[in-house]
Amino acid sequence: MSLAENQSRRRGGREARQAMRAKPVPLAEGAVRPGMVGGQYKPLTQLDMERIHETALKLLETVGFGSPIPSCIEALTAKGAFLKNGRLCLPRTLVEDTIAKAARHFPLYARDPKHDLEPWGNKVYFGTAGAAVHVVDIEKREYRESFLADLYDAARIVDTCEHIHFFQRVLTARDMITGHDLDINTLYGSIAGTTKHVGTSMVDPVHVEECLKILHLVAGGEDKWRERPFVSQSNCFVVPPLTFAEDACKCLEVAARGGMPVLLLSAAQAGATAPAALAGTVVQAVAECLMGLCYINAVVPGAKAIWGPWPFVSDLRTGAMSGGSGEQALITSACAQMGHFYDLTVGSAAGMCDSKMPDIQAGYEKGVTAGISAMTGINLMYESAGMHASLLGFCLESLLIDNDMLGSINRNVRGIEVNDATLSFEVISDVCLVGPGHYLGSDQTLSMMQSEYMYPKLGNRMSPKEWNEAGKPDILERAIAKKNEILSTHFPETISREIDDLIRANHDIKLPRSYMQPKG
Repeated sequence: MSLAENQSRRRGGREARQAMRAKPVPLAEGAVRPGMVGGQYKPLTQLDMERIHETALKLLETVGFGSPIPSCIEALTAKGAFLKNGRLCLPRTLVEDTIAKAARHFPLYARDPKHDLEPWGNKVYFGTAGAAVHVVDIEKREYRESFLADLYDAARIVDTCEHIHFFQRVLTARDMITGHDLDINTLYGSIAGTTKHVGTSMVDPVHVEECLKILHLVAGGEDKWRERPFVSQSNCFVVPPLTFAEDACKCLEVAARGGMPVLLLSAAQAGATAPAALAGTVVQAVAECLMGLCYINAVVPGAKAIWGPWPFVSDLRTGAMSGGSGEQALITSACAQMGHFYDLTVGSAAGMCDSKMPDIQAGYEKGVTAGISAMTGINLMYESAGMHASLLGFCLESLLIDNDMLGSINRNVRGIEVNDATLSFEVISDVCLVGPGHYLGSDQTLSMMQSEYMYPKLGNRMSPKEWNEAGKPDILERAIAKKNEILSTHFPETISREIDDLIRANHDIKLPRSYMQPKG
């Protein structure tokens, strides 16, 4: 073959690959999709898990929980719980019976059914979460207060991110003056910005009732809401260690009775509100979340409950939280394993970082914590995108950068399929014996470009020469440009004008309708 023929063939193969890459691919044929099956990483042995379980049961029966509210006492004592020195204790049999009867294999619905989640077994889904009080302005390299418009913008960006599978509120809107304004408008801003499953929280049971009324309107009636509840409540029912949170408990009861899935969230901090020993931190988180499971099932048997041990790590030199630490990956992974031990839908937190900006530190902290935790097969990974400064800061551009990262992590979760076709005997034989001595233009290479490989949207794979000729772009510049493009063009119509008019007539919605429309 002449040099010209060889160059033409190589150019033709490259053009074919580029055309293949540009061609839209059905989700089912892509290299990754929501709900890839993990479970490869197991920091705990079977004996470890059994010992953690036994210790948690002992805590629940002998130490119990402080500050139970009357309705909690009534519901749980009717099932066999008892009071000892003012603390509510659970006998082993009650806990074991609850685990056996708890709801399993329930979907988390989205407004658009294509985004429905099946969080059971070792299926992995990535989502946001957090209550940041600042937004990172990466162009000015400074922090500013977070506002309701930022929440809506975050939801809109997540709506376009293929590797972020659900949206839980990422920030506290500081322009909302009252708790009522915050709860109602956080819900509204979230569901207005995305058709994916939404998680949020409420501070008062009256606010939960009002949120349910809004959701009934959006769903087309209470019956349709109950058929496909597309919003879950993140509920910190416990103040670690082992103490009930009164207002959150009241919110839990209203949500459960209203058909809203509830994330039973325990968020202790190792060395501060949980033991410094990592195993002890996991024990406490397990005990607290088992109490939550018994509680919600005593209120509504078979309630849809996400088992949510979310222990965090302290930097014991200062006492500050360290969400980007290697220890965070360990305890999150251990909690995921314990969820599988009970065969419960398990959600925990990984992917936040201590770095204040989307920089090299942020990259390695997020990659380690999210990557390792995902490999356990955690069902729902919260706080996996956008979070900085150990959850004090949120960055819109980081959603897009982290979306790339989560796609790569999901590819690792999927692993390597070994079968007759992928072992490639005939392909290797043909290339070596017939030619051309490489695989660049082979049918297998072209056919597997999308199904076997992930491609970053923002990550730069140019050669140094190409990069220099393109003006030396960096990922932050590309993220800023992509953010601006999305926020100027993507205004999802998740709520009809008629329903929006009803909501605004009956509820104090602070997000201006003009902000939710293209400008100009």
